[in-house]
Amino acid sequence: MTDTPGVAALRTRLEADLGGAARAWLDQAVAEAAAHARRPEQPTRGPMPTWELRLAEAGRRCGADHADAARVLLLHAASADPATLARVYGQGTAPERRAVLRALPHLVPGPEALPLVEDALRTNDTRLVAAAVGPYAARHLAPHDWRHAVLKCLFTGVPVDAVADLPRRARGDRELARMLTDFAGERTAAGRAVPDDLRRVLSLTDPAGAAAPTAPSGPVAPSTGEE
Repeated sequence: MTDTPGVAALRTRLEADLGGAARAWLDQAVAEAAAHARRPEQPTRGPMPTWELRLAEAGRRCGADHADAARVLLLHAASADPATLARVYGQGTAPERRAVLRALPHLVPGPEALPLVEDALRTNDTRLVAAAVGPYAARHLAPHDWRHAVLKCLFTGVPVDAVADLPRRARGDRELARMLTDFAGERTAAGRAVPDDLRRVLSLTDPAGAAAPTAPSGPVAPSTGEE
């Protein structure tokens, strides 16, 4: 389990935002998840553990704006391992899958959960894509896959602010600069706007002051700002 201080801060912020009934539900649900984690290993077949049922309740109990945070706390309290995370992701709704993706940096220190990130990046659900390019992807996605994840954000309109550690990973990346320039050229040739975010990422590929490749001129579309 990793990043416990981050989870503690997440819980503090969430509890400050929740009303009394929602806080009471969260306390009970987290306690159930923690109790499950303390038990000996359970068989994989049989009734779904109570704490997993609580994942589906989080939206109704805590509200849509706070459900992701509540689910991350439940997954962390349960010490969900990669196999559990894969099961929850595979069986979950889109919001539950998004919470699994956001929980990965808190739970999985290595690359074992990359298949979940890769699955999310194959979708056209912009909120899943935004969650998939968070800190876990920044740590573990191979350069080729990470570059395509950045392009996926540009294709789907996910703001590149969602891409964790973007300046570090983009810096000096000549292949990413080439891909961005090609993409901009294709859009310009088709009479389509070049996203402003593309120009921003292209500027980040400059290793240390040398001019980055220039995207073809053309109409510029502002970032949507949507997640």
